[in-house]
Amino acid sequence: MPDENPASEPSGPRPPRRRRYKGTHPQHFDEKYKEHDPARYPDTMAKVIASGKTPAGTHRPILVDEVLRVLAPKPGETVVDATVGYGGHAQELWRAVQPGGQLLALDVDSLELPKTEARLREAGLPENACRFRQGNFAGLARLLAAEGIPGADVILADLGVSSMQLDDPKRGFSYKHHALLDLRMNPKHGPLGGMLLSALNPDRLARLLERNADEPNARMLAEGLVEIEETEPLLWTTALAKAVRRVLAAQGRPLVKETCDATIRRVFQALRVEVNDEFSALETFLRYLPECLKPGGRVAILTFHSGEDRRVKFFFEEGRRKGAYAHIAEEITRPSREEVRANPRSSSAKLRWAVRATDSTTSLSS
Repeated sequence: MPDENPASEPSGPRPPRRRRYKGTHPQHFDEKYKEHDPARYPDTMAKVIASGKTPAGTHRPILVDEVLRVLAPKPGETVVDATVGYGGHAQELWRAVQPGGQLLALDVDSLELPKTEARLREAGLPENACRFRQGNFAGLARLLAAEGIPGADVILADLGVSSMQLDDPKRGFSYKHHALLDLRMNPKHGPLGGMLLSALNPDRLARLLERNADEPNARMLAEGLVEIEETEPLLWTTALAKAVRRVLAAQGRPLVKETCDATIRRVFQALRVEVNDEFSALETFLRYLPECLKPGGRVAILTFHSGEDRRVKFFFEEGRRKGAYAHIAEEITRPSREEVRANPRSSSAKLRWAVRATDSTTSLSS
């Protein structure tokens, strides 16, 4: 354990005794105690962010200025963050609708949502005007009705997986950490990813890889992974990553690390989408989205892969054709080079937006 200068430690009650680690810097998620406590160690957080990394246990909001520009939140309006995550977007949207505005924050992750609520409450978001609810955004229309909200002025949905989920080895989202192949956004619901994989035959797995991740070698991977799984159950993240490399190596072509890693990420993505039924939930959300907005209300959606973006584009175009939307984004907005350099995880983000028609009661569910 490295020597520390007590005089350099922040004042106040000392935190619980931390885990010991080898070397001069913590390497594992649970050892990065300073990154898990941003209020107590702001200098450490600033150094990690300046290096282009995301501090452990946190998430850096993407395209914040662009989201605020297209949503144009105004004082007194009602905002819904349908995927609140770490709360970075929600906090900025809340500030923009003050005085008099209200926020409804929703997230499917039953582990992270209480942490986010506690953090934002401490930052000053009041209980009487900020409500946090655990659930899938597919049920947003029902939730708004239950909360007595006739419609939102602003809705934001930031799709995909969060940094908190990716970086925590116990969640089983990343092949970089050895853990059970979990992949569940709500760890209280549904089968683990390894269990799903063990139930798939080559045809079903190939379709899943094609549909959920646009995997170009879906058939070859599916056959190879199912063959390996028959004798070596792929219940661990590292076991699945190793199996993908074995299948690729069996093709007799030189293995390029970047190509292998990209294939592994697509396999993990395909399983994650299936475990969480992400496309079905997204389509339900998009189908009922117009009736969740007030006339003239604005929605912005951040996507991170082509399967998500295709669906958002289709439903926005269909909504405009049917008269539910007056305007939609004609082109996607991407992060700037500066943002990608500062936060590499933003590189695949795409932003689309739409504006509800002011004189229409049309919804895509009709």
